Amino acid sequence: MSQQVTRFEMLASLSSDNKQSTREDLIQAVSKYAQADYRKAFWQILNTFVPYLALWALMVFFVLQGFSYWITLLLAIPASGFLVRIFILFHDCCHGAFFPSRKANRLLGYIAGIMAFTPFEDWQRTHVIHHSASGDLDRRGVGDIWTLTVDEYLGASSLKRFSYRFFRNPLLLFGIIPTVLFLILQRFPSHGAKKRERDSVIFTNIALAVIITVMSLTLGFQNYLLIQLPIIIMAASAGMWLFYVQHQYEDVCWMRHESWDLTRAGLEGSSYYKLPKVLQWIVGNIGLHHIHHVKANIPNYNLQRCYNEIEALQIATPLTLRKSLKSLWLNLWDEQKQKLVSFRSIKMLPRIKN
Repeated sequence: MSQQVTRFEMLASLSSDNKQSTREDLIQAVSKYAQADYRKAFWQILNTFVPYLALWALMVFFVLQGFSYWITLLLAIPASGFLVRIFILFHDCCHGAFFPSRKANRLLGYIAGIMAFTPFEDWQRTHVIHHSASGDLDRRGVGDIWTLTVDEYLGASSLKRFSYRFFRNPLLLFGIIPTVLFLILQRFPSHGAKKRERDSVIFTNIALAVIITVMSLTLGFQNYLLIQLPIIIMAASAGMWLFYVQHQYEDVCWMRHESWDLTRAGLEGSSYYKLPKVLQWIVGNIGLHHIHHVKANIPNYNLQRCYNEIEALQIATPLTLRKSLKSLWLNLWDEQKQKLVSFRSIKMLPRIKN
């Protein structure tokens, strides 16, 4: 019996002991944490946007004064961390979770999205699709990491196998691809985008063009790149890693559509990435991803309290920083073994002829 099934059975048993015997009961239990709070939201804006802009201003000073560029690069590290946190606030807005007001979520979502080079409406649409199909082997392809099963890989053409291995190379996946995604691909509407989403891409691109023009006229285009590029590159790479490890880890569970369930997919197909407190703060509790996928509109500032107070959610095995590195070598879903496996583990298996 797989570890994931055992965990689900443990949850059912524990929930029964607490008179939460159904998935609906669990949803009801976590729903009270899906209450946005203006006070907490504005405090997060203050402790996130202000430090980011202050670091940006400090980097401008050092660049214009001709100090060693290494100082600017050192400042880019915490600045990129705050940009990741800005993206988490953006992410909450996409779920309508950060503010009680839909209009306020949309306004901040656009502002934070521009700062993170991400169009609000278009990203929101693909992310909602991701939530509705996460862990479903029959609905892969939108808002997720390209993942093949062992049989699909063994039955693929040589070109597709090479492309998949190339895509899964950590240097490409966490180095080049995130930068290309945020700086280039997100300048275009996603496949299937409607007018509202396309307009958000256009608006974001115009806003970015205005910002870059103003910065070029005041700082110089080269100086702007010296400041913004390292921030966005590091933030994009960190963001890609977070998104990857949330659904690509040793104990993850994928299932066929007929046995797929939204709550089960959240509990078994999303990690509890237990980070050091400083990093957990920077990434806005997004490591409690199994809770986020059970109830997506819980604001980031309520996730830890939800975890602390609902015992059923504490069954998830924490994924530590050290253990998460193993995910780099887990590339294929083995439907027979019900786990992610490495390319090396299937090296001796014969190709499947279609």
